[in-house]
Amino acid sequence: MSDFATISTDSSKSPHLDNFDLHNHSTCSDGLLSPTQLMELAAKAGVDAIALTDHDTTDGLAEAHEAAKRLGVNLVDGVEISVSWGVTTLHIVGLWIDPNAPELVAGLQSVRQGRLDRARLIGEALAKIGFPHTYEAALALASNDAMVSRTHFARYLADSGAVKNIQAAFDKYLGKGRPAYVPHRWAGLEEAITWIKAAGGIAVLAHPGRYDLKPSIRDALLEEFRSLGGEAIEVVTGSHRPEEYNTWRRLAEEHGFLASRGADFHGPGESPYEPGELPPLPASCVPVWSKRAH
Repeated sequence: MSDFATISTDSSKSPHLDNFDLHNHSTCSDGLLSPTQLMELAAKAGVDAIALTDHDTTDGLAEAHEAAKRLGVNLVDGVEISVSWGVTTLHIVGLWIDPNAPELVAGLQSVRQGRLDRARLIGEALAKIGFPHTYEAALALASNDAMVSRTHFARYLADSGAVKNIQAAFDKYLGKGRPAYVPHRWAGLEEAITWIKAAGGIAVLAHPGRYDLKPSIRDALLEEFRSLGGEAIEVVTGSHRPEEYNTWRRLAEEHGFLASRGADFHGPGESPYEPGELPPLPASCVPVWSKRAH
């Protein structure tokens, strides 16, 4: 579990300028770098703290802690949980979690069980439209079979020349409404928040601008998230366009949320920002780390 008593913000500067990057992935889910390599990148960037938030698993945290201790990096234990909210798939980040908390461990295991079945169906759908053996190819790209994802299929399609890049694979084949999209029921929103809170963590709504919700639906989501115990939303993230930062700053303030900041880094060349490169939070936000950094 993260020992945040060792971390203190620099009193000579605003906490908004602290370089906390609280959303990053490793090869334990769909990232390109191992947990050790991610910590090495964080050390090079000089971050004040970094979170490893792999999808539906905490398997990389032990390795990350070993590397972080050696490199003098402040590591925040995290996870990103896949959630079904109506017809929308959401991602809920848990920060400062105890990865060994029984309720969280059992919950994440239940989510992972469905991933492999969905991957098989994606492979079957791609085979029907002229791309055989993609299931086996996606598994080969995944360090952990249980964590195979659409991103692994997209990487294979891009690497094989079937599409020009990963985004094109989603746009043409794997995104919602496309021929190889397979709907899936993930954890419920209340379940995910309950697991995070049972593990002593803070629940954060990841990259809320990505969900493309109408304002009334968006506001309903934010209210439900807060009523269930969600405490923060990502305001500055690699998954938001810079012009969206102010929108989510305003919504965080209106709905009473702390603000988080995270690159949503998956790997060099795949993500718009590397760890620690994002702009700071807007000055009027209350940073999520202000709750844990003193």
